[in-house]
Amino acid sequence: MTQEIDIYIPTLHTLAMENIFTGSWKSLRFRIKPNVTMVNGKEVDFAGSSVLVEYWHGLLCYEKSQMEGQQTFPLSEEGRLQLKAWLESKV
Repeated sequence: MTQEIDIYIPTLHTLAMENIFTGSWKSLRFRIKPNVTMVNGKEVDFAGSSVLVEYWHGLLCYEKSQMEGQQTFPLSEEGRLQLKAWLESKV
């Protein structure tokens, strides 16, 4: 019996550091771009921050692909879970 690999979404810490993440799952390709708001110039305002997710299908990279859709999610654990479920629905 083989176990299917789950879609990987980076941790909140990774996203809070404004790291853009590109990933894939089956034929789905996606790009996550954080929009981080800071408080006092050094702390992340999670309530005011979000992530933009874009997706496409195919073998080509982000720059050479046409996006099929996008959605913005809050930068929170709940938003991270919503993002994952949304991407899983696009496979």
